[in-house]
Parts: sequence; structure tokens; C-alpha cells
Amino acid sequence: MLRRLASRVYWACSRWTLSGSPAPAQPTVLIGAPHTSNWDFVLMLAIAWRLGIDVRWLGKKSLFAGWRGPIMRRLGGIPVDRADPARVVDEVVAEVRAGKVFGLVVTPDGTRGPHEYWKSGFARIAKATGMPVTLGFVDRTTMTTGLGPTFALGDDLGADMDRIRAFYADKAGLRPELRVEPRLREELALR
Repeated sequence: MLRRLASRVYWACSRWTLSGSPAPAQPTVLIGAPHTSNWDFVLMLAIAWRLGIDVRWLGKKSLFAGWRGPIMRRLGGIPVDRADPARVVDEVVAEVRAGKVFGLVVTPDGTRGPHEYWKSGFARIAKATGMPVTLGFVDRTTMTTGLGPTFALGDDLGADMDRIRAFYADKAGLRPELRVEPRLREELALR
């Protein structure tokens, strides 16, 4: 209840407009992109709380150090050790298979620094759990944020990524100069 109230106050005072699709009807892997600023986190929580989505999210392990740890975990955070990201995928898959129900927010852009590829963990988690993918977005050019389509990933990774690229083609993020084109290193093997 406190979260819903906080989100209402946020949206009433914010310059941003919440738009797009309604909350998914089932647990989903929610892609947060373009991930170009730490403020994306605030927008993600505001969207989830406004739409009543119980979310967990992946964040770098250093965010959970010291006094921030309990706060980040209470907000749904799951620490990621970048030295062993496959372990996190396995842990999330195990939680879903054990019957825990939640939406998982993933920022496949990963870090906000310069890089060429998205991280593929979102696709591996979606395929291993059978969870669909929901495309969440931030677009500074229109000052809108929200949710796009929800769909199940198929057997053709290239086709799925083409669909994702088409959706994000006109989404700039908070800092457009840091936007990364949605593509996976694994796609190179398909071309």
C-alpha cells in the first residue's frame, strides 16, 4: 500500500508520462532498456509500484555492500557477481522452478559504460523458466516510460532480437549518447 501511494505521488509530480501496455498477467522477465542512467532504477520502481507488479531485479554486487544491502534487498534486489554471472541465472531459474512468483527486471545493457553487446542472461532465464519477456522502456525524447509488448521467446534467437530491436529503435533512454543497440554476442554465430 505504501508503495502504491509513493508511486502515485511520484507520477503526480513527475515530468515523465507512464504509457504503453498494462501490467503483464503472469510473471515475466521485464527488460529495462535503454539503460543509460541510474535514474532508470527510480523509473523502474515507479512503473512496477504503479502497476502493482511484484518485481525482483538484478544489480551489481557492490550496490549491496554495507548499509545499502538491506535496503536494496527490500526493494527486490538480487546481487550479481560479475565474475560469475551464470550462477545468478541458475539461482533465478531455481527460484522460479521452486514456485516463487515475481517479475524479474533485467537491464541487458548491463553497465552504462561503453560496450557493444547486451548480456544474454534475460534470454537464458526466459527460456529456462518458460517466462515470457516484457519490453520496458525509457524514452527521453518523448518523456515517456512504461511497458511494451509481452511475448514468449521462440527457437530463433535472431528473429526474437529483431523484434526487440524494432521495438527499441525509437527509444533513446535518459542519456541518448550512452544507448547500446540491442544485440547479443551469440547472434554473431547465427549470421
